[in-house]
Amino acid sequence: MELIANFEDIRSYNDNEYRIKAAKLLQEPQFKTVIETVMPEVDYELFGKKMLSLNSIHEFQTEIIVSFLNKLIANTTKGLESEGIENIPHDRNFLYMSNHRDIVLDASFLCMILNAKGYDTCEIAIGSNLLIFDWISDLVRLNKSFIVKRGVGVRQALEAAKQLSGYIHYAINEKKQSIWIAQREGRSKDSNDRTQEALIKMLTLGGTNILDTVRSLNIAPVSISYEYDPCDSLKAYELLQKSKNPDFKKSPKDDLVSMQTGIMGYKGLVHYHFTPCINDELNEIDANADKATVLQSVSQIIDRHIHLNYHIFTNNYIAYDTLYNTNRFAQQYNEDDKLGFEKYIQKQIAKLGNLSDEDAQTIRNTMLLMYSNTLKNKLAAEEQV
Repeated sequence: MELIANFEDIRSYNDNEYRIKAAKLLQEPQFKTVIETVMPEVDYELFGKKMLSLNSIHEFQTEIIVSFLNKLIANTTKGLESEGIENIPHDRNFLYMSNHRDIVLDASFLCMILNAKGYDTCEIAIGSNLLIFDWISDLVRLNKSFIVKRGVGVRQALEAAKQLSGYIHYAINEKKQSIWIAQREGRSKDSNDRTQEALIKMLTLGGTNILDTVRSLNIAPVSISYEYDPCDSLKAYELLQKSKNPDFKKSPKDDLVSMQTGIMGYKGLVHYHFTPCINDELNEIDANADKATVLQSVSQIIDRHIHLNYHIFTNNYIAYDTLYNTNRFAQQYNEDDKLGFEKYIQKQIAKLGNLSDEDAQTIRNTMLLMYSNTLKNKLAAEEQV
């Protein structure tokens, strides 16, 4: 009980708290507005009665969340597909570590796949910077999310990291609950996905041996591929602003726009690939190497699996050839495909409003880079095999 108390302010909610938190959530005017916006066909009063008739987090996910996500998949994608899940044994708990494309949906779609294949859904790491209202915090913690503290002072950062590491180990090894976490803090704006060694270091806090501590988490890399990223132009615009002003930071309103755009925007086909637990590969790392080398080696193993298992779409081939002025992958698409993708890029740029010709060109090139980087990284990983 004392151990659980250490995580009180970051942990996900439990079944005993469901009714109280759900009732509080339903009284929030902003929550009502969100539900009526994303599910306009739903009568809010009936929706509330449905929520309050449930008795557990599992029922909330299967009766409310899954229903919403199924509609979302039908309306904003060509489909959600997965492969490699046979690599994930039912009788163990894992730390699913993936690249990060969408603030909300990366973990939500993962849980959809797990649920559909007969696995328990996982707990989800979510940054405190996104929890700009108390009701959002309540909602995500009801949906098996736990909080990663962002923006704390230097003195508090180490304690927050220790608490987070402790909770992840507790959830997997004591609570017997799998976890999802992105391979880096925040989304990779240019889709050049790399595991942050600082993240691996955080996971080892409190352990006496780096490799033993990492192995105890049963890391299973997951590759996430979106045919279209609804936030692509927003990410490119953010990179443009940072190039002009290194201190540029998104506002909470910007984060809300990104969340809404990512949820409601068109994504095309969405593909998840599950890699087996990497413990056997961790055994091959020299345990006597210095800490920095070990952390780098762990990160490289994760990166290699994520890169190898990207699903490559026609858009990725077109973006690569266009950006680098080659016809290396011309056999993968036709002229109509190329014209269609160019129209898509221009349409996304137009959503940003009035831009100078120079800024529009920079954003276009950044978007091409985003869509080509997945292909570049996959090709590089294949050369290493």
